[in-house]
Amino acid sequence: MALRRSTRVQALPKAAPTLTAQLKVTKRKASTADSDLSKSAAEAIPIINGEETSTSVTPAKREIPRKRTKVEHDTATPADISAVKTESALPDSAVKMNGTVPLQDPLPRPAEPHVANAPIKSPDSNKVVTAYSTWSSDIAGPAPTGTTNSILDDAVAHLKRMDENGRLTPYIEKFHCKVFDAEGLAQPIDPFRSLASGIISQQVSGAAASSIKKKFVGLFEASEAHNYAGSPDFPPPALVAAMPIPTLRTAGLSQRKAEYIQGLAEHFDSGRLSAEMLAKASDEEVMEKLIAVRGLGKWSVEMFACFDLKRMNVFSTGDLGVQRGLAVYTGKDVNKLKAKGGGKWKYMGSEQAMLEAAEKFSPYRSLLMWYMWRLSDVDISALEKMERTEAE
Repeated sequence: MALRRSTRVQALPKAAPTLTAQLKVTKRKASTADSDLSKSAAEAIPIINGEETSTSVTPAKREIPRKRTKVEHDTATPADISAVKTESALPDSAVKMNGTVPLQDPLPRPAEPHVANAPIKSPDSNKVVTAYSTWSSDIAGPAPTGTTNSILDDAVAHLKRMDENGRLTPYIEKFHCKVFDAEGLAQPIDPFRSLASGIISQQVSGAAASSIKKKFVGLFEASEAHNYAGSPDFPPPALVAAMPIPTLRTAGLSQRKAEYIQGLAEHFDSGRLSAEMLAKASDEEVMEKLIAVRGLGKWSVEMFACFDLKRMNVFSTGDLGVQRGLAVYTGKDVNKLKAKGGGKWKYMGSEQAMLEAAEKFSPYRSLLMWYMWRLSDVDISALEKMERTEAE
């Protein structure tokens, strides 16, 4: 997703319910790749498959200040989002996400909230792993009752049942979340490519990230092994792990980013991270193993788990946009709370208050989080269009 950290997106279309509050977000000073522990996706929501809404919105143009200024605490930007989602690779047999031909799953797969519902490509082969591949007897324990065709309907029904104050239902009825519909769940992702491309994108402009990535891929194009990688246009972990750091840096990577990407490659090459684990392990195990990788903070991992792996019960308490949306949902005056200050939890008071407010929506808190960004008055259509373009 080619956006500068200074980029802001416009507000929701005027036709949206009027529960939201306009909130101006200022710029934030760049920090290290590990600093995204409690950032916000308020200015850019990662929708991999690109949802279309009835209203076309273009990001507002604005001049780039000559100096970076401090920002409201815990605010992320579109550049941060690219750290976790835009580089989901499709195999040659899959359709590019350009809107011309829809992605299709030949048969609905079993699906449930606590596993990955996306098909996950092994980064070093053409094998595609799913948490539940068939309805056969090889499924350990009780078989899931949901499918990739029905899990979004199940989630929507649950959110509506739990919507006691009625503030969420108008948004659910107006905005269809394609992230978790049958088409969205049919899109294969390459976890190494997605995470490595995200590290490349951290703290740089979209144009710079694109240039660095092109040079990075170019380092491996002469390798015969690269031609047989899981993603034909991205190097597999084994090649990246074997590449000397000084050589990686010739692509324009900083010393730290080169170390992060090589370390990530070593995790996949050694088997500490695998498509099988990412597909079938518990939410807690996936979070633990990914956060153990240098360069991947908690917030980035949460976004990856939600929007790449399509896990349904992710809830990022450290995301400022989610906190703002939850404050709107619970009837708080977010403008007054913003003016009053109060630090990291100024909108909801504490992390525990956020968890308690969201608990009744479990095990579909990922969908709740998506709608909290909507309530937070965030427009995502322009960013979704850019993501489709970048994925081509």
